[in-house]
Amino acid sequence: MIALDTNVLLRYLLQDDLIQSEKATRLIENNPKALLTDVVLVETVWTLKNKKYNLDKLALLAVIEALIQEFCFEDNLTVWTAFNDYRDSNAGFADALIANKAKFIAKQKAIKLRGVYTFDTAAQPLEGMLAIE
Repeated sequence: MIALDTNVLLRYLLQDDLIQSEKATRLIENNPKALLTDVVLVETVWTLKNKKYNLDKLALLAVIEALIQEFCFEDNLTVWTAFNDYRDSNAGFADALIANKAKFIAKQKAIKLRGVYTFDTAAQPLEGMLAIE
């Protein structure tokens, strides 16, 4: 297995640098199911959403869904659940992943998760996210 840094994944997705994009594509095609860590996934979404690329939510959903089909993750079910929460809410993808990753880790450690506290009102409706009172 290999893992990818955000810049390699972006060159592969965007095909915006002739030399680097070709190298990234060759690497990925020769190493199916490369690992994308949660950090790489979130950095990729943030980069594609920023002013330079300005992808809207529907386009980001399409990218994330394609990544889920092509790559492996720290926990595939957590990423898939975060994708669904992002699709079905006003929360950002990072917030959806934070909420679901916290639940995953708590379950893995057999510890009851009492909540993920946030000031972000868009994230608060996600299951497990709580406002600080």
